[in-house]
Amino acid sequence: MTDVIAARFHPLYEERLHLLEGVPAPGAADTPETLDRRRAFEAPFGHPELPVVDTEERAIPGPNGPVRVRIYRAIERPATPPPALVWMHGGAFMYNDLDVPEADHFARHTAHRTGTVVISIDYRLCDDHTHMPVPHDDCYAVYTWVRQNADQLGIDRSRISVGGGSAGANLAASVALHAGETGQPPMQMLLAYPIVHPVLPPPSRELRDALTRTPTAMRFLPESTVAINEYVMGRPNNSATPYDFPGLAADFSKFPPAYIENSEFDELRASGETFAASLQAAGVPVEMVTARGVPHGHLNAVGSPMLEEAYQRFATRLQDGPTHD
Repeated sequence: MTDVIAARFHPLYEERLHLLEGVPAPGAADTPETLDRRRAFEAPFGHPELPVVDTEERAIPGPNGPVRVRIYRAIERPATPPPALVWMHGGAFMYNDLDVPEADHFARHTAHRTGTVVISIDYRLCDDHTHMPVPHDDCYAVYTWVRQNADQLGIDRSRISVGGGSAGANLAASVALHAGETGQPPMQMLLAYPIVHPVLPPPSRELRDALTRTPTAMRFLPESTVAINEYVMGRPNNSATPYDFPGLAADFSKFPPAYIENSEFDELRASGETFAASLQAAGVPVEMVTARGVPHGHLNAVGSPMLEEAYQRFATRLQDGPTHD
């Protein structure tokens, strides 16, 4: 595992930190003023400069009804079947869609840079009537459809990866676990700032130090995290299953090789780091990187050098394949 720490925010973020003064933690009630401040902080740093790719939308059969997906392909098609990446966006299981930068921009860049066919999933979001494991069921249905229809899709069935960001990384890991248990594992899982535990593990000393410099508006405080998780499950945290939060798995050897990219100034890094350690202890090859100087959700830092660096790391991993150290 690799882990590089900057110990300070990137200058582009430092210039905006004043906007978060008086803004509450995620999950707390915003006023119109604090909501405006949060939006200003999260605004693009520049133009996205999106590459041109082919896209297609389909409705995939699932146990809860059709699941919308968007398929991204490079304009220049390879001579042999390319790999595929089944991708899941984040948003606390309750927010976002196929158009959020973490989904759409990431998929476009990944398809263009690597030739990988990216299948991005518009899974059902949790609300007062929809709870976990419905998002997992949607994503697993798409993953199995991709495997079963690899020839039709023109992809290499032996090189299908799963991935996602934040809640989407949770879903990717739960799909990977489910697939491993049913004998159809993905080649690897690519997880960006994952949350895979219903209660966050204790942070390392270094992470605690980083969090003392992290504005409250970026903090995933224990009480709010537990409340969000219980809401999306529709039941107490102590009833969580490994398909809800795959960090609870009984057998980590069922997971495929992993690339885990955490954000430096992020409470959820404790979940990603603990998950990486559990995988490694079970003999699963793990590459872990801490993206320097950034808060949670850095795949949404549109138009920034931090995002370009992240795109390149994920592209390299897809091109090189999993490590086996």
